[in-house]
Amino acid sequence: MTSTRLRTSRIPTLMLGAALAAITVPQAYAQTMDADAAAAAQAADADPASDLIVTGYRGSLKAAIDIKRDTIGFSDSIVATDIADFPEQNLSEALQRLPGITIERDRGLGTRVNVRGLPSEFTFVSINKLATASGSGGRDVEFDIFASELIQSVTVHKSPVASDEEGGIAGSVAIRTARPFDIPGLRLVGTAEGAYNTISEKVDPKFSFLASDTFGDFGVLVSVAKQKRTNRTDSNSGINFRPISRWTDKGNAQTTQALAVLERDAGIVFNDVSDHNEVDRVVFLDKVGDRVYLNDQDRFGLSGSVQYKPSERFSLTFDAFAGSYDTDEDEYDAAAYSASSRSTLDVIHDYDDTTLADNGIVVLRDVSYTATQHEFLSKEYLNDTDYRQFSGEMNWQTGSWSIDVLGGYSGAKKTRDYANLKHVAYAPSRTRYTAKGGETIPSDASGSFDMYNSPESYLFEAYETSYERIKDDKYAAQIDIRRDFNPSDVPGLTSIEFGGRYTDKTNQRDYGEEKIQGPTRGDSSYVNTRTLADSELEYVTDITGGQDYRPKDLKWMQVPNSYARDFFRPDGFVSPFDDGQYYKVQEKTWAGYAMADLRFDIAVPVFVNIGARYIHTETRSEGFQQIQNTDGSTGYTAAPVSSDGSYDKVLPAFNAHAELTDSLLLRAAASQTLIRPALTDLAYKRTASFNEFRYSDGNPGLKPTYADQWEVGVEKYLPNGGLLAASYFWKKIKGVVRNQLTGTVPNVTKYNANGTIDGVYDFDVYQPVNAKGSYTVSGVELNAILPFGMFVDALDGFGVNANATFLDSSLTGESDLGIPTSPVGLADKVYNATVFYEKGPVSIRFSYNRKGAYVERIERNMYPVYRAAYGQLDASASYQLTRNFRLELKGINITDEATTGYTMDPKFPTMYEFSGARITFGVRGQF
Repeated sequence: MTSTRLRTSRIPTLMLGAALAAITVPQAYAQTMDADAAAAAQAADADPASDLIVTGYRGSLKAAIDIKRDTIGFSDSIVATDIADFPEQNLSEALQRLPGITIERDRGLGTRVNVRGLPSEFTFVSINKLATASGSGGRDVEFDIFASELIQSVTVHKSPVASDEEGGIAGSVAIRTARPFDIPGLRLVGTAEGAYNTISEKVDPKFSFLASDTFGDFGVLVSVAKQKRTNRTDSNSGINFRPISRWTDKGNAQTTQALAVLERDAGIVFNDVSDHNEVDRVVFLDKVGDRVYLNDQDRFGLSGSVQYKPSERFSLTFDAFAGSYDTDEDEYDAAAYSASSRSTLDVIHDYDDTTLADNGIVVLRDVSYTATQHEFLSKEYLNDTDYRQFSGEMNWQTGSWSIDVLGGYSGAKKTRDYANLKHVAYAPSRTRYTAKGGETIPSDASGSFDMYNSPESYLFEAYETSYERIKDDKYAAQIDIRRDFNPSDVPGLTSIEFGGRYTDKTNQRDYGEEKIQGPTRGDSSYVNTRTLADSELEYVTDITGGQDYRPKDLKWMQVPNSYARDFFRPDGFVSPFDDGQYYKVQEKTWAGYAMADLRFDIAVPVFVNIGARYIHTETRSEGFQQIQNTDGSTGYTAAPVSSDGSYDKVLPAFNAHAELTDSLLLRAAASQTLIRPALTDLAYKRTASFNEFRYSDGNPGLKPTYADQWEVGVEKYLPNGGLLAASYFWKKIKGVVRNQLTGTVPNVTKYNANGTIDGVYDFDVYQPVNAKGSYTVSGVELNAILPFGMFVDALDGFGVNANATFLDSSLTGESDLGIPTSPVGLADKVYNATVFYEKGPVSIRFSYNRKGAYVERIERNMYPVYRAAYGQLDASASYQLTRNFRLELKGINITDEATTGYTMDPKFPTMYEFSGARITFGVRGQF
């Protein structure tokens, strides 16, 4: 919290200094005021002529350090000032400041959270002690849907205790919203901001308001946040490896020509053209796209709390947390698909047989093709998420007993409405790598053309639509009973605790798709003569607004999505749900636990928490299975199917720390924990990927992934809110869920987009399975919070908050070619550093976050695709104008770093993307 002292004669000076503006916009309800700040606040009331003092960020760090010290296991926290006030766009971006935390970014916006390099689905997330739903259908939570202004504090627990609902293999993120008795009395806080994106060149508004008051034994708090965000991303991307078996498997004239060109231009001759382990090591550029995304977001959040607290020993609390997150993303994509069904190799201009020679891979870097499929795609994604959570909690202490009762509901509804207007032109072209991506240019063959400026050459192919609805619900009830003991009662025993929990979670999904290829649906007599030139065309950057295309000097025209929706969708158009795509998964869990807190004096005080949790889980998966027709007709019929399953497990947990001195702690922990499979993986469903000749199925028989883990660390608490901490952790993970080949479907007919038959193929079936064996993850975390004033008086107000995480893993990727890779999502080096200055009315912060390169996916289950190392510099400054008003200036990605990626080696880029910098100016009032 901020304390203030105002000398009235200095007001003109303070007004003049407002141009310095904005960081550290402390929430009025955050419990972050240290003793000095409290004394300053009292002095402000007594002496209105005193100086203005700001202590928001330092107070926040102190509060986080206090939480860390008082928690029995390993943890790190952020409180309201960090969450709402440093210039993060959402909750996930605030969390990246913590040790061991990295985030996944999607077109410049932080989305999911990774703890200690493990996948986001390995992290358990709760809000006010209830597991939260975000509509993803997985265990991971889409943090971007939550307005960070509604959050009071977040603690990341890295070592579980027996009373936890789920430990999470990576860890658990405990989110807490504000309550009125956090700070009794009347509190009013409001903010208004405008944010400017340097690419879209648009200004977006953001508002938040909090009102809290206590009336004797009762308290009421309401907090609302409303934000609009417009972000444009320019990307030269979609550049990926495709194995040459695309043509060598056809067994036709395309195969003959491909083999001849390989031998003529690259000297490549296969020993066995049917051996995929050999053939799939010759690769070419499958597709190169130039894309502009315009993402309009509308986020609304509401947090409320009503408390009855007649004493410190009894309270009743009702919390509500609700909101919506709606996005409208337009994507304008000009792409060249060199691996079209009509095409094959024409001329190999350049190839690389040295960079990936250790894996036996030859990359055709620059190739002319006989019939590239050029595509102009106008895509529209309408995603709406509504989430809500309601809970009631009773906390009662009577004598040496404590009883806590919790019950609540968490749910989310998500709809996804997708449309894609597709125009296609087939012609010879040349596709090649560039220094930062790829490009398609005319080839020397007859009929080649400028793909970006020939709209009359593109024929309308289809207006594709799909509609998906996901409903995610969870009900929970829990009771915790604790008995405290005096040291004389039972030597060494300070308390025992036991309790139980019941949860009921359901995920339900409906899906349908429709393709319009004529003026009306199902009009098979329609002869298509419509070209791209027959539609309304505008330059892409005129449609989206803002700067010229960033990755390279390029301009092109496409059909605006607003026109496409009006023209191609008939009146009353809907994408009907398909029974065969429906699924519903239900999971019921009963859990009981017991644990004890112990204290011993073994030269130094030693505190121990030990216990175990028993869980019993029942699952039911319902859906439809595609059954081959037996009445003589062709095709399949969707038949209803269901499956039940269950499992039990006892999970022990141990946490301890020794107070070597008053300021030096030695901490240790060991436990066994689990993460349950994603509900979408348990579902009966089949997804076809015709370009990859495969089906992806669910697996109702999946079991949880388990981990044995331990950690040791040391923490030194310094004067003036400082901290030095280091820890080493080790995890052995068993039963990890991986996609594996589980079968084959023979004689599948694959059609081209125009309805002609591409061929008849055997399709592989991949399913998520619990992999045999285990792998280990280990690492070191370092954290330092250093106020420089503790070393040199002249540096009072300056400080640094820095951390680093170094990871190692024995897991290799899922490459069918046996190419060793790191686990998907694991960045082995992560750094965060925030340098701050906070003194008088001024607060300034610069923060740099860097995440090392990591495997983003395994392309075609063969070639690892990396997201390159990425560093981002954010900054913020604020000036306390008066006791009640503050001016703020914030900047995200102020150096405008590009996001890049590559396949196996940086010589083979997959993405060169810009999302721009974001500058925010605002004012905060608090009373």
